[in-house]
Amino acid sequence: LQDLSNPDLVYGREHVANSDWQFSRSEFDNLKNYNKAIENARNVDAPRKGISVLDFDDTLAYSDSQVIVNMKDGEVIRMTPAQFATEAENIADMVESFDFSEFNDVKSGKPGPFLKRALELQDKFGSDNIFVLTARPQAAAGPIHKFLSSLGLNIPLENITGLGNSTGLAKAQWMLQKFAEGYNDMYFVDDALPNVKAVKDVLNQLDIKSKVVQAKLSD
Repeated sequence: LQDLSNPDLVYGREHVANSDWQFSRSEFDNLKNYNKAIENARNVDAPRKGISVLDFDDTLAYSDSQVIVNMKDGEVIRMTPAQFATEAENIADMVESFDFSEFNDVKSGKPGPFLKRALELQDKFGSDNIFVLTARPQAAAGPIHKFLSSLGLNIPLENITGLGNSTGLAKAQWMLQKFAEGYNDMYFVDDALPNVKAVKDVLNQLDIKSKVVQAKLSD
């Protein structure tokens, strides 16, 4: 990750235009997010804008949904959401394809370790600034919304983002985007330690008000 605390590190159109590097659209968007985030971090007069970003699997809910992994050697294995979050990146070179069809639904869902706290946040602050950020595909947003609503957590459907990506970097970049949009009091909860560490690293570099915690059964 870039050292965002360096005031000389400012990415903009001039930097890109004068560079020999070739950026993809997503990479350029990330650079713009870095630039905007640095500007926001320097604005000591910015009004408080809070956000709670919660993982779904093994955080807000438990389910029997699994990822079917087709290995290059012909073996087929099944991974729980926790295994996918922590191990998928490590075996990527050995994988022929991932089948997320079960991830498009909440199979045999039940409340997770952080649901009670999420309901408390909703009661205190409302649900408009509560977001679900999951490694599941975006197609899972509808079933996730329906399941959480059945438990009393009424998060707007548009606040549920399926990254289709298990890496901590993907979640960290999403958090950076939200900071670039003006959120400056950030609460992030995830059961996967690599995700927690990646997000904490980004937010610490920006030196903004934030709390990043790992969801555990004791929560």
